[in-house]
Amino acid sequence: MKSEIILEELGNLVEIKGGKRLPKGTKLSKEKTNHPYIRVKDMHGQKNLRITPDFEYVTEDVFNAIKKYTVSKNDIILSIVGTIGLVSKISESLDGANLTENCVKLINFKNIDEDYLYYYLSSEIGQHEIYKGIVGSTQPKLPIYNIKKVKVPMREIKEQKAIANILSTLDEKIETNNQINEKLEEMAQALFKHWFVDFEFPNENGEPYKSSGGEMVESELGMIPKGWEVSKLSELITLYNSKRIPLSKNERDKREKIYPYYGASSLMDYVDDYIFDGVYVLLGEDGTVIDELGYPILQYVWGKFWVNNHAHVIKGKNDYSEEFVYMLLKNTNVSSAVTGAVQLKINQKNLKNLSVVIPEDMDLIKQFSGILDYQFSIIRNNSDQNKVLTSIRDNLLPKLMSGEIRVPLDEEVLSEQN
Repeated sequence: MKSEIILEELGNLVEIKGGKRLPKGTKLSKEKTNHPYIRVKDMHGQKNLRITPDFEYVTEDVFNAIKKYTVSKNDIILSIVGTIGLVSKISESLDGANLTENCVKLINFKNIDEDYLYYYLSSEIGQHEIYKGIVGSTQPKLPIYNIKKVKVPMREIKEQKAIANILSTLDEKIETNNQINEKLEEMAQALFKHWFVDFEFPNENGEPYKSSGGEMVESELGMIPKGWEVSKLSELITLYNSKRIPLSKNERDKREKIYPYYGASSLMDYVDDYIFDGVYVLLGEDGTVIDELGYPILQYVWGKFWVNNHAHVIKGKNDYSEEFVYMLLKNTNVSSAVTGAVQLKINQKNLKNLSVVIPEDMDLIKQFSGILDYQFSIIRNNSDQNKVLTSIRDNLLPKLMSGEIRVPLDEEVLSEQN
């Protein structure tokens, strides 16, 4: 027998606490400390928020000044300024982190499963409830008194847990795939640096070249192994920028959402047609083109997709794979190719003229690419699987929350959850 669904105000189910802005005159740092600081920009719509390389930190002194405004594992956080309505659960890696004043935390759950609440607030129905509470036109915000009024569909706790279990199973598989992909790319990055930056590629005896006394010679880019050369990037890549077609948001909104539509630095939308089909590397052309250290903003993409005119579209040539080009560019400082003071840009000419160090003998490139091909095939397969899992989850979520689909609550199902 299914429990009756009743609506309850969120303020009766949880305690809602605000975050804290940084003390005047202080700022965040990329230098790691024991105190990460959660910003709205760190929330990317994933269920379990965890530390990434993009996180910034506060010093011990700053932490002590705002230590009353921290989060704990399994707290739910909700963005209330800027991109309003982002929801995440705090993972163990962020237990004790500081929270921005642009978010609130939901704690002390009463008669509600925290995973069920997370999924409800993330659902279309929950987001609609959240957006009803937004005030202000110049700087919209979501005040705590309106968060308390958000209506939540309540069921018996066992049905809440059953719903959360179905959705969590999908999210856990997605998260596992993401973690595998991150680890594979980290391994590829470490190997590239070892071979092509530190010049510790295996010599004819299988020993690391440079530390085993391999001969080094001078070049315009510093000391490089004998038999290597400084080349222009144009010798390694082909640009397909002439095929790009920008679409306005109004144009995109009229189209069915099927194929990815990429911009300078990220996936922007989906459209009903594609321009490219295959594996490519995208490099930001204008706007956000480099990180704080001068390295390019890159996207490794595949399948059928569309690109606007703000990203260079790149394929490898002359036996240089897209995976090798991707790793090469990740390790190439491109500051010298950037023009513009206000609107940064990397034009085609400057991109092609970038100097890179490569071995004259392609055997090493082929050996490295063989390793990368396998790793990146797994990355692509995992990512494609995640698209299917995400679609299943996103289709189930509103139906489970609205009661259109009710979950079985027999003893076998419940025992599996426990």
